[in-house]
Amino acid sequence: LAQASRQEPRRCAPAHHRSQSEPSRAGAGRRPTMFNARKKILKEKGATPTDLEEEVAKALFDIEVAPSSDIKADVRDIYISSAQELEVKNRVALIVHFPFRVWKNVRKIQGRLIRELEKKFSKKHVVFVANRTILDKNFRRKGLQVRPRSRTLTSVHESMLEDVVGPTEIYGKRTRIGVDGSKLLKVILDPKDKDKENVESKLATYAAVYKKLTNKEAVFTFPEA
Repeated sequence: LAQASRQEPRRCAPAHHRSQSEPSRAGAGRRPTMFNARKKILKEKGATPTDLEEEVAKALFDIEVAPSSDIKADVRDIYISSAQELEVKNRVALIVHFPFRVWKNVRKIQGRLIRELEKKFSKKHVVFVANRTILDKNFRRKGLQVRPRSRTLTSVHESMLEDVVGPTEIYGKRTRIGVDGSKLLKVILDPKDKDKENVESKLATYAAVYKKLTNKEAVFTFPEA
């Protein structure tokens, strides 16, 4: 009898442990949504995302799981590296940066994805840009024998220009040099673009975003009829 009474508390112990573990299981159910949205961001060196970046990531995740979305399969393979806002006259531009390795997927749906994000971030012009690494003239210190042309400053800035106006195609470019030596790039966009009316409202945004990213002056326009 004495032995039975000593073992009694041991039989009760598992029930006690179960009651302690219940709250953690209940709390775990709330984490997946945050976790799933967070997988749409890949920050360098594990940096903490900003509130804006988390908003963009959540918007992408919402598109990915929306039953009615026709681009959700493409969005599944896309994630961002950063996002920032830029004041442009009476508008706010939302610049979303993507790792270069997912840029090919972004380009496929660029127009449709921009429209979806502009619905979610109303009154903001959304611009997509790929992350590209510029190699300066000291590239040999990094163990490279030849600097790829795509990594030169000029080439990266040209690619950024195409990113900023995408999916609209660039029809032509001219550089004007002022008497003081300053350069102004005139970028002529494709007059046959099916979204021309909407793009026309973004010309000042493109100029401001390009200046922010490259510190170069540019004007964007459609050819005169």
